[in-house]
Amino acid sequence: MKDSIKKEVVFNQPIDKVWNAISRAEEISTWFIPADFKAEKGYQYTFTSPPNEKGCTVISGEVKKASPYLLIYTWIVADTKVETTVTWELSSTPEGTKLNLEHSGISKYEGETAIAMFESFNGGWNNCISGLTSYLKEAVNAG
Repeated sequence: MKDSIKKEVVFNQPIDKVWNAISRAEEISTWFIPADFKAEKGYQYTFTSPPNEKGCTVISGEVKKASPYLLIYTWIVADTKVETTVTWELSSTPEGTKLNLEHSGISKYEGETAIAMFESFNGGWNNCISGLTSYLKEAVNAG
């Protein structure tokens, strides 16, 4: 069983625009899930999805590192005590900004639950990247 999910995407946006999209509550809430979030080490955050959507309704955790272009936080799904880790790392490229996303520690879930959570998280992160991509395109065109 794989323990981590990795996604890589290059946006033709400046690094600060992508950083703001992944680190500011008002922007995260626009393209992902409504969030009480601050990119500050030690901040206890909560993502709360609307009750009519499928999947978990609350994700919480703690920001472990938030330095320019590196954001690491724990990820605890509602009604579980399993703590996994999400890492976002940005770097400038000639095309714009490369984003590396890693969600690790999924094997901490037991047995078949680990497989189900891996599949759920993998699909969720694909949707997340798609939402972020659309948001960045709209934000640039609107600005």
